[in-house]
Amino acid sequence: MAAGQDPRAAMEASVARQLASVEVQRAAVRAQRAAASFFATLPPAAPECDAIRPPEIEVVIDRAARREGLRPELLRAVISRESAWRPCALSSKGAQGLMQLMPETAGMLGVDDPFDPEQNVDGGARFLGYLLGRYNGNLALALAAYNAGPTAVDEAGGVPRIPETMDYVSWIIRRLTPQPAPVADPP
Repeated sequence: MAAGQDPRAAMEASVARQLASVEVQRAAVRAQRAAASFFATLPPAAPECDAIRPPEIEVVIDRAARREGLRPELLRAVISRESAWRPCALSSKGAQGLMQLMPETAGMLGVDDPFDPEQNVDGGARFLGYLLGRYNGNLALALAAYNAGPTAVDEAGGVPRIPETMDYVSWIIRRLTPQPAPVADPP
């Protein structure tokens, strides 16, 4: 970021560059698939690793949540949904690690190794904190932007009507909302 540049403007410019990069990646993948239709039928290769157990990373989650003013439960829910606690998770769109950071987002956040659990959680927490600020604390919009991108949220004027995104937002919010205790039948 250049001296004197507004951090929010720098983040928004970086997000715009990320979205442009995603489109370039998508075009390249479509071109590759068209050139070799045999490979288009194969699922993307993903590295295999064991899921990390939440107690093994609690300190990292708590520290990142406290630093960004987030609930640790929010980070746990995002990690669970994004990667099922697998630090080597790699999506078909290129998102990486526990919190599924896109490469450009990881770079923008100073995450050198998105497969390193501590770097990934720190970066993902910073990105969620930024999105919550951008959307004035509206968790549904921040989660939608985390999943579909801020441009999709801005263009939709709310949570985009993308089934995956709507499910993502409601799944995480349900995990953060206390559920009433079951009422026992009278004796």
